[in-house]
Amino acid sequence: MLKVTVIGGGSTYTPELLQGFIDRQDVFPIDELWLMDIDKKRLDIVGNFVKHMAEVKNARFKIRLSQERSNAIRDASYVITQLRVGQMEARRNDEYLGKRNGLIGQETTGVGGMAKALRTIPVILDIAEEIRKSAPNALLINFTNPSGLITEALMRFAPIVNAVGVCNAALTTKMEILNKISKKLEKEIPSESAKINTLGLNHLTWYYGFEVEGQDYWPLIMKTLINEMKSAEDPLFDPETLTILGMLPNSYLRYYYYRDKFLKLQEQWPPSRAEVVLEIEAKLLKLYQKKDRNEIPEDLMQRGGAYYSTVATQLMNAHYNNLNEIHVLNIHQNGAVPGWPNDWVLEMPCRVTSTGIFPIPAKPLPPVCGSLVSRVKAYELMTVEAAVLGSRKFAYEALLAHPLGPSADKIGIVLDDMLETNRKFLPHFFD
Repeated sequence: MLKVTVIGGGSTYTPELLQGFIDRQDVFPIDELWLMDIDKKRLDIVGNFVKHMAEVKNARFKIRLSQERSNAIRDASYVITQLRVGQMEARRNDEYLGKRNGLIGQETTGVGGMAKALRTIPVILDIAEEIRKSAPNALLINFTNPSGLITEALMRFAPIVNAVGVCNAALTTKMEILNKISKKLEKEIPSESAKINTLGLNHLTWYYGFEVEGQDYWPLIMKTLINEMKSAEDPLFDPETLTILGMLPNSYLRYYYYRDKFLKLQEQWPPSRAEVVLEIEAKLLKLYQKKDRNEIPEDLMQRGGAYYSTVATQLMNAHYNNLNEIHVLNIHQNGAVPGWPNDWVLEMPCRVTSTGIFPIPAKPLPPVCGSLVSRVKAYELMTVEAAVLGSRKFAYEALLAHPLGPSADKIGIVLDDMLETNRKFLPHFFD
């Protein structure tokens, strides 16, 4: 039996994921889709909407709702984690933790990303242990942010479990570039014929190549992007930085490159991004309760996460059907990038087969990028240790290492604030 389990099944993203399974059910013949969530109200709302969608769209698989994690995981072939410990209110707290301490307030990087990781890693490791016991052959697909850091914890503290981290950023960027190239060439280019080259950490990558059927379009792409930035009123990146790098940074690198700009912008809160998303989610949950609705609302695109279902279902399909496809994933690089530690989890193109997921060899990034990767990876490794051990020492060192962290004399204040704000989710720090 082909069983897929979604931990965090009450997410407003779940209907999009269902659509991905329906679109591929001829090649990915799923028998059961289990949606597990500890929030019964959300699970009922989203789950009932998903069941209605499945019935209308002639899904050939059963959908089961559960609040029992062990039952949901047992004998699963694939387990997707898309959970948020503390829900959206915890994200709001992460953002304002940064703001009130004069730091970047963001959910996946800086002090907010660290707080989220400390809450999440113990829960993900518990899930991995459940998979080890009751679904040892399952592939754990982690969408939970900060995705690369969570995957680093899995690789180091649950190595017996087959796991991989995923993010929609690379596919979203690929599709945006494809659209630009198609307009330039005045012809439609199918996405499966294109390959994007990228390297780094999750939400800390640089794009440096783009091929279509073996032809390199990167010089044309960079020229187009630089011209767009020159004419934009509020460009994503300044043109000179793109010219010097010759690469396109991941959008999250703006917090590093233009810190002062984002510190100034967050002074205008509320609303923070979490507060905006809270309103979007409330609207989505109301729409999901309408009895005559069986299509995904357009409002879901405002939630973020474009191509989420595509990333998840294409990965499972490639693994299940041994397609030898290339996907950008978070995984141990295992020597694929010479000169970088073999046991680092990196975000990079990988070949996906039924026998495993294999990083494609790549040159290391130039020092201007690699130096930042090294600092953030040091922060990640210490954050993992802090989360697992409940160690204030490692947490302090993680903040000391992070480029977006506080000055050394303020670390104790920020760390106390972080731990106290999240006290109910971090009992091992207060034992």
